[in-house]
Amino acid sequence: MKAARSVLEYLKGYGVKHIFGIPAGSVNGLFDELYDMPEITPIVTKHEGAASYMAAAYAKYSDQLSVVIGCSGPGGTNLVTGAANAMREHLPVLFITGAVPINTEGLNASQELDAEPIFRSITKYSVTVKDASELLNQVATATEIALSGVPGPVHIAIPIDIQHEQVQHHEIPNPPKRNPIVPELETIKTAAKELLSRKKGYIFAGQGVRNSVEQLVELAEMLEWPIVTTPQAKGYIPEDHPLLVGVFGFAGHEAASKLITEGDGEALLIVGSSLGETATNNYNDNLTKNRFTLQLDFDQTVFNRKYSIDLPILGDVHLSLLFLIEELKNLGVTRKEPGYVVEKEKGTVGNADEYNTQNILLSLQKCLPSSTRYTIDIGEFMSYVIHYMKVVDSDSFSINVHFGAMGSGIGSAIGSKLAEPERPVVCITGDGCFFMHGMEILTAKEYNLPILFVVMNNARLGMVYHGHSLQFKRTHPSFEQEPINISAMAAAMNIPSFRVSALEDLNQNVINSLLDLDGPAVLEVALTDNNVPPMGDPSEVFIFVRKIKKTYRCVHLYVFFVIGRNLK
Repeated sequence: MKAARSVLEYLKGYGVKHIFGIPAGSVNGLFDELYDMPEITPIVTKHEGAASYMAAAYAKYSDQLSVVIGCSGPGGTNLVTGAANAMREHLPVLFITGAVPINTEGLNASQELDAEPIFRSITKYSVTVKDASELLNQVATATEIALSGVPGPVHIAIPIDIQHEQVQHHEIPNPPKRNPIVPELETIKTAAKELLSRKKGYIFAGQGVRNSVEQLVELAEMLEWPIVTTPQAKGYIPEDHPLLVGVFGFAGHEAASKLITEGDGEALLIVGSSLGETATNNYNDNLTKNRFTLQLDFDQTVFNRKYSIDLPILGDVHLSLLFLIEELKNLGVTRKEPGYVVEKEKGTVGNADEYNTQNILLSLQKCLPSSTRYTIDIGEFMSYVIHYMKVVDSDSFSINVHFGAMGSGIGSAIGSKLAEPERPVVCITGDGCFFMHGMEILTAKEYNLPILFVVMNNARLGMVYHGHSLQFKRTHPSFEQEPINISAMAAAMNIPSFRVSALEDLNQNVINSLLDLDGPAVLEVALTDNNVPPMGDPSEVFIFVRKIKKTYRCVHLYVFFVIGRNLK
């Protein structure tokens, strides 16, 4: 058996059904073996970066290891942003890169690159395997690391000659199982007493509550404490729950901000949030000021980063909530219907007939199934989604605002659809993101994935435009561009499309014609909205714009820094 085949047999045994990436010379051993393995489908993408976003979303929504492959050199560096994204999201993704034959290392071989150190700081584990007899063990080790403790991405570089080497037949190891992180009982008991000793408090929910929403809601109803979510956690708590105040942080709600900054809550229970910049409205001091602060998380590195935490509770969020609920019951607390309704946002603002981003998104949601999952890309429209769109079903928004990689929403839609084929998926992206990874609509077509790609086309980099307008009172002409008919581009690829140029163009008949197809469709919204996007703290827009512009540049500078250091 070839070494490459042993790796794939191991992954098949774990239940891997898809491998994302692009075939090339330095990974041909792996792709050739897939020809005889119908149990694993290679999802051949148009760009490795998009493949990495697909793999991350697949890991998230399938709740299992995901795999992505890129060739040595440019294929590997194209995967770097996706690896950093998966690390930030705590997603178990196995990144495999090819490498030049061992006997050509250091000889300026085609596409030669030492990828191991490049991936080291953005994965839990990075290694180059130079002995075929060790390859399977290294893959098993990497997989276990990816899934254990705090899940995250891992990387293995496999030289092409190692892939083709014959290895002795031996038993494929059993796939690892993650052992839960169990909170300490004494800490839970202390937490329950601290919560009950304070009459008023708030629950601050981050994306770590994704698989624990029922328990979070039960705890909130036992304490009768209002719930505030981060932007990343939008989509988990039902909009109509009487204790949900809204979103705090980037593009958040005034009611949530008022509660945090002016409310008299004596305690703050943080659940599944690392308290990053976009979640805390630029590290707002009022979040924990004069409040006893408890934080539940499975990642101990998030405690006491920026905010002092009085009582950190280390453990899987699901278990910590279950234990805390049980301890409160032991202390005589029962679940009850909320006796009051918290102050929420008063609703939409402005003219409901105006052709603007807010009204388009609200009209769109009215026409789509309530079970739709929205994968939201990075751009001006994102703040409108966070602020105005409603949570009407579970786990309904995928918003990667904290890492902020443009184009990630497009790949995420494909990964999500492959993981949960029966769930309707709609990607909301912009023209700037589309020009980065928009050709992945062809990938969706080639694999018959019925995804609706909504492209908000304002012929400019909207977040950059508004950020500079607010800070510098001017914008550079290069931020805008000649308008491009994106629906015509889709039509040229034989993908159903429709172009919206007025609010009345968007109706149920149009949406119905783009749904329930055998493949993707594109809905282009040609709209230049000069309204200032809802952003929460006004300073947050410029800060976030600065981060978006630097994402790709910083990654590539880091790559070249590592390469240069290794060549010295």
